[in-house]
Amino acid sequence: MTTEVLKSKARVETVETGLDQGTRQRLADGVAALVADTYALLIKTHGYHWNVVGPLFYSLHKLTEEQYTDLFEAVDDLAERVRALGFPAPGSFAQMAQMSVVEENQGVPAAEDMIKDLIRDNEAVVRRMREIAVIADELEDTVTNDLLTERMGEHEKAIWMLKAMVTG
Repeated sequence: MTTEVLKSKARVETVETGLDQGTRQRLADGVAALVADTYALLIKTHGYHWNVVGPLFYSLHKLTEEQYTDLFEAVDDLAERVRALGFPAPGSFAQMAQMSVVEENQGVPAAEDMIKDLIRDNEAVVRRMREIAVIADELEDTVTNDLLTERMGEHEKAIWMLKAMVTG
C-alpha cells in the first residue's frame, strides 16, 4: 500500500494539526491507494455503463450511472484528504494502475459478468478501506476515519444492489 511513485517527486507540506509527518505520510499513503482504487472502479463502472447489452440493459445502465457518479465525487474527496494531509495525490493513470487493487478488464463481458466483476471490485475496495480506517483510528485521525467509514457504507450499498441483480 505504499505510494513510492508519489514519494519520488513529492513536495511534502508542513501541516501542524496534531499529526506528525510520519503519521500523515502513513495515512496519505493509504488514502492515495484508495484514490487509485476509486478511480479505477469509476473507469470500469463507466465503461460497463456504456457497453451493457441484453435483458439487464436498462437496470444495469441506470445503476452503473448512479454508481459512477458517486465514485466521481468520492475520488475528489479522497484526493483532497491526501492533499489536506500535506502530500500529493496520485495524478496519472500509470500511478493509479500500479497502486490499485481493481483489476483492469479487457474486452466487454456479458451483463452478468459485469455485475460479478463490479461486486468483486467493490468488495476488494471495502477490504482495503477497512484496513486503512483501522490505521486512521489507531493514529487518532478521526477525519480520515469518518471519510472512510462513509465510503465503506456506499460501497457496501453498491455491493448489495449489484448482488440483488444476479442469482446464485
